[in-house]
Amino acid sequence: MTLFDEIQDFPINILPKGGNADYYGKIFSDEECEKYYQYLFNETPWENDEAVIFGQLIITKRKVAWFGEKEFEYTYSNRTKYARIWTSELIALKQKCEQVSGETYNSCLLNLYHDGSEGMAYHSDGEKDLKKNGAIASLTFGAERKFSFKHKLSKERIDVMLENGSLLVMKGTTQENWLHRLPPTTKVKSPRVNLTFRTIEE
Repeated sequence: MTLFDEIQDFPINILPKGGNADYYGKIFSDEECEKYYQYLFNETPWENDEAVIFGQLIITKRKVAWFGEKEFEYTYSNRTKYARIWTSELIALKQKCEQVSGETYNSCLLNLYHDGSEGMAYHSDGEKDLKKNGAIASLTFGAERKFSFKHKLSKERIDVMLENGSLLVMKGTTQENWLHRLPPTTKVKSPRVNLTFRTIEE
């Protein structure tokens, strides 16, 4: 049984305090999930992600791509990314997320995790380029993965399973009060494509 087996009404804010992480469950049909997964996995111009940590350049196994409504600059982990212009498929996915969440987005960071050995450590999305307290919509295609939140002060932890075709929207003061991560696991053998729609302010 998962946290949401008996919940009928979405979204539900899974955080008890200090922000909103609204989980909408699966918002695409199985056929749509397969279509978008195949397109994103095969047609996205994936590149290995880079980060500078303690002065050392780290190249990750996880791959990324960055898109937006114009050629935004976006800096995180001391590396600057330059956005490609939306494809028609990404526009359709953005509009679906906007329709469901009631928010708007102008850019998207895509992540490819080849299997459960690849993840992300605890962090907050607080880069200066992002709209303060703006919504970040996280869309999953492919493998189901656990996603974890940890409160910065109390250390309370909240876990949620993000299924294929599901939407999670973080907004309000979530980034100020909570860390989040994608923990590695030996149980997942297949890829997950994750799209994080967000708003860049210039």
